Amino acid sequence: MLRIFLNVCLSVSLFPIPAFAQLDLPDTTFSAEDNLLFQDIPSVYSASKYDQKITEAPSSISIVTAEEIKKYGYRTMADLLASLRGMSATNDRTYQFLGIRGFARPSDFNTRVLILIDGHRTNDAIYDGSAIGNDFRVDIDNIDRVEVIRGPSSSLYGNNAFFAVINVWTKRGRDYQGFEVSGEQRTYDTYKTRLNYGNRFSNGIEALLSGTYLESQGKDELFFREFDDPSTNNGVFRKNDDEKVYNLLGQLAWKDVTLRGAYVQRKKGIPTAAYETVFNDKRTDSLDAHGYLDLRYEHDFEDQTKVVGRLFYDNYYYSGDYVYDFADPGDPPDLVVNKDKAWAQWWGSELWVSKRLFNIHRFTVGGELRHNFRQDQKNYDRTMNLNDKRDSVNWGLFLQDEVEILENVRLNLGVRYDHFPTFGGTTNPRLGLIYNPFSGTNLKFLYGTAFRAPSVYEKYYHDGFNTQKPNQDLDPETIETFEFIVEQSLGGSLRGTASLFYNRIDDLITFVADPNDGLLFNKNLQDAETLGVEVALEGKIMGKVDSRISYSFQNTEDRDTGVKLTNSPAHLGKINLIAPLYKETLFGSLGTQYVSKRKTLSGKYTDDYYLTNLSLFSRFKNIQVFGGDWIRGLEISGTVYNLFDQNYGDPGSEEHLQNQIPQDGRTYRIKLTVEF
Repeated sequence: MLRIFLNVCLSVSLFPIPAFAQLDLPDTTFSAEDNLLFQDIPSVYSASKYDQKITEAPSSISIVTAEEIKKYGYRTMADLLASLRGMSATNDRTYQFLGIRGFARPSDFNTRVLILIDGHRTNDAIYDGSAIGNDFRVDIDNIDRVEVIRGPSSSLYGNNAFFAVINVWTKRGRDYQGFEVSGEQRTYDTYKTRLNYGNRFSNGIEALLSGTYLESQGKDELFFREFDDPSTNNGVFRKNDDEKVYNLLGQLAWKDVTLRGAYVQRKKGIPTAAYETVFNDKRTDSLDAHGYLDLRYEHDFEDQTKVVGRLFYDNYYYSGDYVYDFADPGDPPDLVVNKDKAWAQWWGSELWVSKRLFNIHRFTVGGELRHNFRQDQKNYDRTMNLNDKRDSVNWGLFLQDEVEILENVRLNLGVRYDHFPTFGGTTNPRLGLIYNPFSGTNLKFLYGTAFRAPSVYEKYYHDGFNTQKPNQDLDPETIETFEFIVEQSLGGSLRGTASLFYNRIDDLITFVADPNDGLLFNKNLQDAETLGVEVALEGKIMGKVDSRISYSFQNTEDRDTGVKLTNSPAHLGKINLIAPLYKETLFGSLGTQYVSKRKTLSGKYTDDYYLTNLSLFSRFKNIQVFGGDWIRGLEISGTVYNLFDQNYGDPGSEEHLQNQIPQDGRTYRIKLTVEF
């Protein structure tokens, strides 16, 4: 596989014909002509921890703006990310999970991607995961832009930066300049309200405060054929798909100092009878809460030196109620509520300095310290099954240099060392060579490694050995990646990309059942590899229609056996279009996704499917009310999701009896936002 990948890269590099172009990347050519071609394309911060043109960054990058979030009708981060090339989302009707470039392990808690909010790490200190559904840390309406950095980035970010880094930049007080109220109604008796106040005052202080509440009854009935028996209500689960979510966001900034805080709490019914719980019992549910405070200092000095430092505190809490029948076969039911809990608290700091030297170097050096002073897990019912209390300290140091070798050749070199008390140290490099052979054409040759440390949950959790046991011998997962990218200007604002990549994964942690005792546990079970290609097109078609169109092929399999991995679609197709229907007041958008069949744990395959979403978005400014008062802005939107009512399912995980988890059919959302 690796030899084939390198041969193809060499062949393409010898014949750099204007190829499929980079959808999400501005062309970072080094001539004045090309700067004019791409003057409207934003820079990216997260690829190198400083602002740079997207095509100068050592990665394949996508950026989604607040305007796109509104016009496409995205409800969650899962909606947004699933619309991007090479990405997919899985929903087990409790949590949502992200798949990247053919790798989407069921119920992996999103541990193999690092998700940041304004640079703040959101992966928790128990499961090491991060939410992308309604339980995401901030309301999606408060997002200014999302930067998706594909490929391993442990050379800068350390743990979890395995397949990608996703940095979500929130809006600031200046983006509101007053009050904003939003309300929406969705299918399944779902209602959401949001109230914001933001401002930048004359004394330089900038403030934002936002609160959101969402409540949903969920689907009244869900049918699971695996439970189709009179003793389990003929497979029909009623009234346990409900959800309640609270979000708070606050920001206070003055000059170079910004204090941010966010909090989310979500309670969700579990309708799948996961972990062998009693079917159709409404008491089975889960609650997650995560809050943080982040104090950041950032200053640019006149000698082209940037200094960034942050101090942060996080708190995470989880509580799950799981109803079991402890009765022996043939005896009357003996229902018991098993209580599953986790608490985590941690603080940490980061500091890095970036400086331009000798007109050709951009050095960045820094470090990070994190103290997890509470990592507690508890499980009990009639007895105490687990009462595990831990704390840990991990740290990392990194160095990066961006070198302009020639006017049209740029080299990015980076390396980071991380130390964990559970397994010691790990060193991860990254190399990116960026070459501009012709005007409007960019070539990127990328290499990098990354790691993911086993979580406290994966190593130490058990429930009294009813269904799950620990494995303290877990080793970190590692990945080695090679990628070749062609980016091409196609005239005007239209751009394209072609990307060929190879991922080699060792010591993959997999949640499996032990054949000796039937208990679930985590094990370094597999070595895997992915060979894939992505082609994409982005920009304005006919000068008016904003477009993001992509196709991805990826072959992900076990390196030793050649067997395809579960929940790994070989083909992904995306079409996203926004068209002005009436001046700058009314817009229509179309989002279509194709996902090919995916292997389930039983060895069978889900059907492939198409999802089509259709949205209308309208904006009005300065509306006079009752002959005097003015409303600064009014936005009305409506979206139909799964327009053609596709019947499809996502692969279940080891904790599910279901081979597939059925997904929603056609649904809708109506939304109204007022600024005053």
